[in-house]
Amino acid sequence: MPDLLQTGAAWLHARLSATASHPVTYRRGGQEVVVSATVGRTPFRIIEDGVSLRVDTRDFLIDATALAIFGLPDRADRIDETINGVTTTYEVYAPAGEPEWRWSGPDRTRFRIHTQRISEQA
Repeated sequence: MPDLLQTGAAWLHARLSATASHPVTYRRGGQEVVVSATVGRTPFRIIEDGVSLRVDTRDFLIDATALAIFGLPDRADRIDETINGVTTTYEVYAPAGEPEWRWSGPDRTRFRIHTQRISEQA
């Protein structure tokens, strides 16, 4: 009997991929691949010099198999996203020692990659 949570997660992922994903270019060094990504965000709360700060990252949910040529996401990797003719480049990032990525969902087939915007051009 299939696991109900895994079945539900697979159904949700298929729906998000069909309706909420769009192509982005994932780059590492001189290699790049166009993949389908769903965009999200993660709020981080960090403490710096006794002050609590909130930092939001732009997250890209990408199938792990789509990034197989790279292995795991790395801090120096870049993602280019074009919306309405404007290309924004994001760098894989997480604040204050947090991990740059985590698994999205219980099936461990998608990366949730945290990024920060580093440039934008029309």
